[in-house]
Amino acid sequence: MDTSQKITHVLDRLGFGPRPGDYQRVARIGVEAYIQQQLNPSEGEEPAPLRRQLRQLSRLNKSPGALFSEFAPPQSPSREQRAAARRRQNLVAQEAQTARLVRAIESPNQLQEVMVDFWFNHFNVFVNKGLTRLWLGSFEQLAIRPNALGKFRTLLRATARHPAMLFYLDNWRNTDPESPQARGPFRGLNENYARELLELHTLGVDGGYSQADVESLTRVLTGWSIESHQRRSEDGSGFVFVANRHDGRDKVLLGESIAGGGVEEGERALDMLARHPATARHVSFKLAQYFVADEPPAGLIERLSNRFRQTDGDIRAVLSTLFSQADFWADAHFQQKFKTPYQYVLSMPRAMGVSAPPESVLTRLVNGMNQLSMPLYRCQQPDGYAQVASAWLSPDAMLRRVSLAIRTVNHQRSVGSSEPDPGALLETVGGQLPRESQAIIRDSPAQMQAALILGSPEMMYR
Repeated sequence: MDTSQKITHVLDRLGFGPRPGDYQRVARIGVEAYIQQQLNPSEGEEPAPLRRQLRQLSRLNKSPGALFSEFAPPQSPSREQRAAARRRQNLVAQEAQTARLVRAIESPNQLQEVMVDFWFNHFNVFVNKGLTRLWLGSFEQLAIRPNALGKFRTLLRATARHPAMLFYLDNWRNTDPESPQARGPFRGLNENYARELLELHTLGVDGGYSQADVESLTRVLTGWSIESHQRRSEDGSGFVFVANRHDGRDKVLLGESIAGGGVEEGERALDMLARHPATARHVSFKLAQYFVADEPPAGLIERLSNRFRQTDGDIRAVLSTLFSQADFWADAHFQQKFKTPYQYVLSMPRAMGVSAPPESVLTRLVNGMNQLSMPLYRCQQPDGYAQVASAWLSPDAMLRRVSLAIRTVNHQRSVGSSEPDPGALLETVGGQLPRESQAIIRDSPAQMQAALILGSPEMMYR
């Protein structure tokens, strides 16, 4: 790629597309300096309007224990109490949604926001499953966000012990069948979380584990449970280890012995999984697929896997290696990743320079994701949303995106905001559009130009 392409490339791949002035800023400081800034984000760089908007979200930083105390339904609730608790929990989830969107639109720490989305999708939980609604925002804020560029082992532990994950994948019910507590909702083993921990979160579907390993890991994780009216977490984390529901016998996982004991068995298992070569390959493949190509080069995956193992799963180091590879900069990969609905919807307000978006704008963004079949936080399956073109590219999807671009521009006009300036838009995203497309847009009626830019085929790619 030439220098101009490289600038466009990093703005599209390390973030959700350029905002006004981004291209010029990267051109001034240099592509490598920009990459280093993104790998080492600073909250102090966030604009004041964004910080003010986040401070207004009073529930965003509450601990899982505090959220349970304030918003969970009472024990043995009536139908009315359950409905009231659901309404209160919806407010908590709404704040998580607001925080996610305004950060993705406005934060200069774009790689941080990309990796929050990447890891949330990797460790997906579904907002509409019971108490997951209450804890989803905390899961993103306390488990995903602080560890998005840190060590994979730390991230894995944070997700494994968070009540949103334990509830969503039913491990809170997981009980030794021989325990006297094995009754009611805790009547025996539940393999859901152990299976997804192996298949999705760590080793991958071809990672070399067996059904016997699923069963062993399930027994290792018996008693890993959540805050309830009967049991409260001492540290407010929402995680509770129920010793009398745990299978304390010796176990064998992936050919290695795990001595019987208590909660430390689970920590030993997480150590093994985080450092397993198959985990390095699985995570490296997903990163290469997200940042480079739907079918990433095998050599790139191998180099990233080696870096993952050499650094004990240091995500920042693996990304730094990825961004230094010739595969990342290959001209064949420029503007060849089809944006997911989430990425496309966010790229429009960023291109228009939207700041401190009001609730009406955020609602329209959420509705746009719904219409494009990628509702935020609403992927029911634990494998998250696909990140490849085949899942999203179709004639109908393209028509829906063009229609959404037109409505977005019209809404910008209707709310009294400044008219989207086609010249400014072209200056912001021009690197994505070939000269022929730019000429067609400039020759079109003025009132159509902004929508044509945002709805152009090139705008659908990154």
